[in-house]
Amino acid sequence: MIVDESGLWCEIGSADGAGRPALFLDRDGVIVADTHYLGRAEDLRLLDGAASAIARCNALAIPVVLVTNQSGIARGYYDWDGFRNVQAALSAALADAGARLDAVLACAYHADGRAPFRVADHPWRKPNPGMILAAGDRMGLDLPRSWIIGDAVHDLAAGVAAGIAGGVLVTSEQRDMQAARALATPRFLVATAPSLAEAVAGILERGHLPG
Repeated sequence: MIVDESGLWCEIGSADGAGRPALFLDRDGVIVADTHYLGRAEDLRLLDGAASAIARCNALAIPVVLVTNQSGIARGYYDWDGFRNVQAALSAALADAGARLDAVLACAYHADGRAPFRVADHPWRKPNPGMILAAGDRMGLDLPRSWIIGDAVHDLAAGVAAGIAGGVLVTSEQRDMQAARALATPRFLVATAPSLAEAVAGILERGHLPG
């Protein structure tokens, strides 16, 4: 585990992802229920099908990398200990389903945060690509063939900025779907899905991530 500076978290597991395309995942609203600043392990709730979707990628040796903005730390709602406890609970819940995250990166910096976290537009904070690029560099990932799944347009925007292949927005809102599709280019594919499980199924069935 590495905590870079005071507002950055980077934890890389032991799985070998060198040369492989990865699946980048946002956390709240994608893997777990969004409780608006999740800082207590007892409030964590896995979303239906999320663990099995991650396990499916694990079985195919696709590196699964969590990239999450954590402005709740900057705002003083919880601290890195709270984040660590939530992540430990998440890891345990995933392990119970035979799933794991291969890396976890988090950025606590925010323009409205308290010192020392008051930093506007930090390179790691999505929609900036810093977390994706850092994971790619530290793990030797094939970023141009990687994908991201998130529940906010800024998740996909980070993917665009990082030069990865595509993204899936987990949403049922038409406005969000339209905003996501506006990011599509010949070099960045965009899709939408109602859940992580369906997003992963679509990516794999279309051959976007090789197993």
